[in-house]
Amino acid sequence: MKHINRIRIALAAITVAAGFVPTAFAQSAGQRLDALDARITRLEDMNQIERLQRTYGYFVDKSQWTPLSELFTDDATLEIGGKGLFLGKSRVLEYMHRAFGPDGAKEGSLANHMQFQSIPDISADGRTGWIRSRAYVMSVGGWGLPLYENEYRKENGVWKISRLSGPFTMYTNWEGWAKNALNNTWPDKFEPPPDLPPSTVYLTYPAYYIIPFHFPNPVTGRAFRPDVGQVGAYAAPPGTKAQADSLKVGRLADGTQPIAEPPRN
Repeated sequence: MKHINRIRIALAAITVAAGFVPTAFAQSAGQRLDALDARITRLEDMNQIERLQRTYGYFVDKSQWTPLSELFTDDATLEIGGKGLFLGKSRVLEYMHRAFGPDGAKEGSLANHMQFQSIPDISADGRTGWIRSRAYVMSVGGWGLPLYENEYRKENGVWKISRLSGPFTMYTNWEGWAKNALNNTWPDKFEPPPDLPPSTVYLTYPAYYIIPFHFPNPVTGRAFRPDVGQVGAYAAPPGTKAQADSLKVGRLADGTQPIAEPPRN
């Protein structure tokens, strides 16, 4: 029996070498190669958007605003803290220059933009990506903890940032968060004014706001629904109509993007 099996294997090898491959086998092999190619491309894309986001952090560190702006798509949006939204690559550069000065590190300045816990995802069509990551910012002004929920777009084979959203979860001066946690969501903190008001109204520590996840629970597949209570939301004194209206801004939105599915509108 062993000899018969060996003969069958040898005949199969000769048949394949001669080009006589059964149709079913050829289709199966082709499909497997296509699936493997798709998996490799997906992994490479996830690696590229992580590199892109980390490069953004290094450019922030040394005030390299022009090369930083080149990481964005022409129609990108930028929202840092509670400042509001800036629309388009040119506005990203204008905001950085007017708020933080010209390109180049300054004497006496300190900024380290360390990024951790990155969770990248790529859509099934390979054109859109997302990252949820945490940054630990050390600067002359103190310490900050922004949490990014960003979106990326592949243009002519190159990944670019199409939406940068970095709400803070904690901000403090050098006395430390245990003694002096500060709000970092003032809409009028820097010039120039934003093109649109903040997409979400929230407070930093000691209040809290759970930024919606772009992806579902990786085990159950169910979307995580953040707390939509009043803790952390503000816009005006409690009890006012403006404060009541602010609770509807960004509080009930489902930001979930299913993993490896075409992007939702």
